[in-house]
Amino acid sequence: MYKIDLSKAQEEEAVRIHREAVVVDTHCDTLGGLIQPAQRGVAPKRLGEVSEKRQVEIPKMLEGGLDCQVFAMYTGTQEAQMDALFKAVKMADAFYQDAETYSDKFVAITKVDEILQAHKAGKVSGVLSIEGAEPLMGNLGVMRIMYRLGVRMISFTWNWRTPFADGLAARRTGGKLTDLGVQAVQEMDKLGIVLDVSHITDSCFNDIADLKKTPFIASHSNCRALCDNARNLTDDMIKALAADGGVLGMNFLTGFVAKEGANLEKMIDHVDHIVKLVGPDHVGLGADYDGGGGCPGLEDSSKLLNFTKELIRRGYEEEDIKKILGGNHLRVFKQVWK
Repeated sequence: MYKIDLSKAQEEEAVRIHREAVVVDTHCDTLGGLIQPAQRGVAPKRLGEVSEKRQVEIPKMLEGGLDCQVFAMYTGTQEAQMDALFKAVKMADAFYQDAETYSDKFVAITKVDEILQAHKAGKVSGVLSIEGAEPLMGNLGVMRIMYRLGVRMISFTWNWRTPFADGLAARRTGGKLTDLGVQAVQEMDKLGIVLDVSHITDSCFNDIADLKKTPFIASHSNCRALCDNARNLTDDMIKALAADGGVLGMNFLTGFVAKEGANLEKMIDHVDHIVKLVGPDHVGLGADYDGGGGCPGLEDSSKLLNFTKELIRRGYEEEDIKKILGGNHLRVFKQVWK
């Protein structure tokens, strides 16, 4: 068990603050596992069931005080093919089926007030996002339909090029958003969909920062200054994100935390770096659970109290802790969602 050296009073303070906070995580890859075919006659476990290997599920969310999880629909398809759209629809269906089955504990939401109501009722909540715009098939009409299905966050790319922008695997060109990408930014602002830049190239990021007039987020990225990974943001990118009121969701995947010896303390070093650079209003959680995230001390969503304990140990004030745990993301959601 990961040990954090706190006094009894600090332990009690951490538990109280964590319980009172509305904890929001902006990225997990859990939905893909819900639509996998049965193996050896055994169907995938639903969100309300316990699985040793899965990092996000309703029991673990309740145990760890994770109030709202953004569930990514990642299709893993390079081209804008029909199977990407089909996979996304199947994930949305599985998500809503589980929301209905476990309605006494879990709520599918599209508004900030619904997150707060679920928290007050002792329930956890979830909202859909699209990671990599392949399911949109280069069509803004499909984006509008996805909004009606409850999607409230979209990233234009995973690592490949899409009709909207270049992903990290296509960064050699140094290109900007396509014309369709610019139109999509405008349509997302009109609809009320958060733009996620965690997988986009630096050049496209800079284009977005110039274009956007509403906050955008990096749902699961850390600081490149502390861990030189292309998925992490440079200090200049963090400043540009913050200038538009955006938030970085801290990624718990070891390769984005540190090149060696990644753990909870090195994870919080990224929080410290962002706070020193742009203040406490621009950092949150984006664990990347069930997509590789989960360094020692933060192995799954049931362990999120450790994040709060380490912030307490480092002397963070209660107001800032609550912002980091979820308040900052809720602010962006409230500004963007219609």
